[in-house]
Amino acid sequence: MARNTRQRRRQRRRAQDGEQQQSVSQRARSRQQAVRPAAQVPKTQTGGRRVPGGGFRRFVGEAIAELKKVEWPSQSQVIQGTVVVIIACLLVGAYLWIADLTFKPFVRDILLK
Repeated sequence: MARNTRQRRRQRRRAQDGEQQQSVSQRARSRQQAVRPAAQVPKTQTGGRRVPGGGFRRFVGEAIAELKKVEWPSQSQVIQGTVVVIIACLLVGAYLWIADLTFKPFVRDILLK
């Protein structure tokens, strides 16, 4: 194994220092060429891209496309659903009417005296 002399160590350090200085100067040049953050266009927080034809026209187009995917009920299903809603309304209305008739004397005679 060869002996490391002082001169060899110094030569190696000079070579390493020269490489480091070159890389430091290269980094400094690349920083100068890069655009500063203040000069760049600010990015949006949503990450969305602006595409031509966006906005309201795009929204309407997508809404129409979604409505085409909907499985619309048949006429008999609509009639059946309507009848169920009407019957439920009649039952709740009858219950409230009977409850009103039941509690009316209590409220009039006891609470309002």
